Amino acid sequence: MILLLNKVRKEKKISLERLSRMSGISKTHLSDIERNLKMPSLLVMIKISKALKVSITDLYEVLK
Repeated sequence: MILLLNKVRKEKKISLERLSRMSGISKTHLSDIERNLKMPSLLVMIKISKALKVSITDLYEVLK
């Protein structure tokens, strides 16, 4: 699975700083997730998806 957080965030024209404020997740942690340095927990993904107003499945692409 590929995480599409960066793509979805940029499509919605939301900065890391704004997403951090909206989700309650630090900008550093979000950046690490986007760069695949950290694997987000389900709780973190729920907070991100709610902040972006998308479903969690919209944040992932399944490889075939």
